[in-house]
Formats: sequence, structure tokens, C-alpha cells
Amino acid sequence: MRAVVVGGGSWGTAFSRILANGGHEVTLACRDPEQARVIEETNRNPRYLTHANLQGVRATTVAEAPIAEAELVVVAVPSATFGDVVRSLPGRAPVLSLTKGLDPGTGERLSTLIHNRPVAVLSGPNIAEEVARDLPAAVVVASEDPQLSLELQRSINSITFRVYVNDDIVGVELCAAAKNVIALAAGGADGLRLGDNAKAALVARGLAEMSRLAEAAGGKPETFAGLAGIGDLAVTCWAATGRNRRAGELIAQGTDPAEAVRQIGMVVEGLTTAPVLRNLSHKLRIELPITEGVCSVLSGTSLHELVAGLMSRAPTQE
Repeated sequence: MRAVVVGGGSWGTAFSRILANGGHEVTLACRDPEQARVIEETNRNPRYLTHANLQGVRATTVAEAPIAEAELVVVAVPSATFGDVVRSLPGRAPVLSLTKGLDPGTGERLSTLIHNRPVAVLSGPNIAEEVARDLPAAVVVASEDPQLSLELQRSINSITFRVYVNDDIVGVELCAAAKNVIALAAGGADGLRLGDNAKAALVARGLAEMSRLAEAAGGKPETFAGLAGIGDLAVTCWAATGRNRRAGELIAQGTDPAEAVRQIGMVVEGLTTAPVLRNLSHKLRIELPITEGVCSVLSGTSLHELVAGLMSRAPTQE
């Protein structure tokens, strides 16, 4: 299969390697010509996952990539630029989205921005650093086109990268977006050293928020108990290298959000998604107290005040 991966960040790099190891013809399309040049010459990404061997992956700029001739276009760019990228894609090849977030301008799921071609999304507990080291991982591919899901499963599945299929693209995408916001809060709990009990309770209630959101938007309850739900939420909230968890930890320790992003050196999707998710919850008329709290902290509210506010909410049935 001829595939183009748009986005030379950590996940785009790791996924390019997965495709190449599966025997596919892969082009990694980078925004920066210098980054593409170094990858071509050294088989290493000079910025992300620098240890990963990219032998078999061709690298070029987005403008020069053979997207029109591709049989699959994989998009691994930040949610803030996703819409612009997919609107400019030539050809009619299926698109596989790796981006976990919502469109900041409209609040829409990212797959809805893709028109006139088949679309699928891939999600689950997939820390790029571990995937690039060939550590075992499992993911889910969701699409409204069951044939596309099965074709992608056959093309991507391997001994170290197990692929399941799911027809609940709504639930998978909303879980993928919401878990980053919950991870910010989980990182805040780490930063304040609130303990494992508090963090576990926060994550459990975060899963309830994700479920409430996705069901209100038409998702399926069983999705939340799977890889895109509890699986991705767990790894994002506990992984030491998780950028959203780490950002929450830094912010809890007094670091400005912009400085936290600078220190991490990569996009922190939860910071972009939190206000979009809050606005969506208002539109759907559902309560997302953790998401609301994260937005309050990003607007200047003390994290200690947030914790006190969440703990003093009226007790209710689980």
C-alpha cells in the first residue's frame, strides 16, 4: 500500500515506522524542509523520537509529498491545524486520523471536517515513545465504513501493534478528545501530591464525564469500557511521559500554561480542547465538572480552590 503520513511529530513518526515495518511504501510529509532532509539522510527524526530507526520511510515536505497518488493518507497534526490540512489534501484516498481533539473553531469532531472521501480514526492507549520501541500496544480503528475498518486492520495489525475495529466513530473521537482534559486534572493531582486515592477517584469520575458526553452526542456505552475509553484514559493519566499529565503537573506547581508547553516541547492538546469541550457540554446541556474546573484553573483559579469545590459538591448517586 502506498501511504503518506502528514505530520512529522512523535506520533506521525512512530506510525510511519509501523507502516514501513508492515511492508508498505511510506512517505512522511513534514512541514519543515530541514527536518525532512535530515530524516532522508540519517533515517532519524532530529526532533522527535530521535532513537527510532526510520529505514524504509521516505521523508519530504507536505507540498512535495505524493498525496494525490496515495492509497491511504494518515493525518497526525495538531487539532488546531487539522481542518486546514485536510481541506487541502489532493486526491480521493481514504484518510486515517490519528489526531485526538476537537476543531477549535467549530467544536466539531475532526472526522466531520473530511469530505468526499472515506474516513477512519485510530485511537487507544498508544504512547508514541513505547510504540517506536516496539513495545506491545493495542488500538481501535473506527469508521462508518466497516469495509474500510477491516482493510485498515489487515494492513496495520502486527505482532506488536494489535488493531481492533469499532463502528462507533462518535464515541471513539469524543473519548480521545476528552481524556486529554482529564489527564490535565490528573497531572494537577500529581503536582499537588493529593495521593493515589484522589487521583483514582478523579480518573473514575473523568470516565463518567467522557461517557456522559459521548452518549449525549450519540456514542455507544461499550466504547467507554474499551481501548478508546478507559484504556486511553488510564495511560494518559499515569504515563510519566504523557504531555497532558505532565502539563497539569507543572501548572499545579505554579508554572504558567504557556511555559509548561515550552518545557514539554510538544503540543498539549488538552489545553486546546478544554474550552471547546466545555462549550460543547453547554450546547448538549450536560455537566462536565472536571472539565469546567480545568477551564477555571487555566483562567486563573487556584487549583486548591478547584479541589475544594469539587469535593464540596452535593453527594449524589454514582
